Amino acid sequence: MKKKSVYLVVIIALLALFIIDSSMVVTYPNEYTVIKQFGRIESIRQEPGLSMKIPFIQTTEKIENEVLLYDLAVSDVMTKDKKSMIADCFVLWKIEDPYKYTQTLSAQKSNAEFRIDTITYNSLKNVISSLSQEEVISGRDGELAKAIQDNIGNTLEQYGIELLAVETKSLDLPDENKNAVYERMISERNNIAATYKAEGEEEAKEISNNTNAEIIVMQSEADAQAEEIIAKGEAEYMRILSEAYNDPEKADFYIFLRSLDAAEATMTGNNKTLIIDETSPIAKIFY
Repeated sequence: MKKKSVYLVVIIALLALFIIDSSMVVTYPNEYTVIKQFGRIESIRQEPGLSMKIPFIQTTEKIENEVLLYDLAVSDVMTKDKKSMIADCFVLWKIEDPYKYTQTLSAQKSNAEFRIDTITYNSLKNVISSLSQEEVISGRDGELAKAIQDNIGNTLEQYGIELLAVETKSLDLPDENKNAVYERMISERNNIAATYKAEGEEEAKEISNNTNAEIIVMQSEADAQAEEIIAKGEAEYMRILSEAYNDPEKADFYIFLRSLDAAEATMTGNNKTLIIDETSPIAKIFY
């Protein structure tokens, strides 16, 4: 009887532990816990921690509560000018509304990725088909990705999914088309460069002609001003001479100074002896 009682207590204890364990729900920070009762959503635990459920009646499902990445398969797309391109892109997404996600996609990640793949590919195809090949290539710095995401809009919200970003890993030409496209682009760039060069040379020539004309005008004005100043100086010189010769005393003194200057000019070298004829005008200064 004692042994039976011990066995019974152990069985009851194990059963109690099993029931308690079945009642406990642990939710981690990177997940949602969906509580279902007979296949119907009873509640969704979004806060991390420990909670309880009804054992055997209620079941749990785990859903990711973090940023997820889906890598689309490499695909061919056609541009507006009927040029084929190879696109390789990926999507960053997260579950924003776990209730909608569970209802519409049965909380299956594969179902969500199928929807994301279809919607993103259709958007990629529609956007690229509205652009020329050159516009697609020039928009690889972020404009193309933004256009694809804008085209998707809020389509995925009906599934409780938030689309965070659509990025293109590569957007290339088929190997057989690369050389022809690159040569055409090089030719177009050379034509543009030649146009810019011609416009620059024309503008430089115009600037040079305008500068030369301005220099000629300024030189003419400077020459005219110089002639005017010289004329005024000569007139002033003549006026001073005229005043000097009008006064006999000043005239004699002026002649005296000029004679001394002339005598000094004749004495060059080491020989400072001045020999002059008595009839020379210079001799008169010594009388």
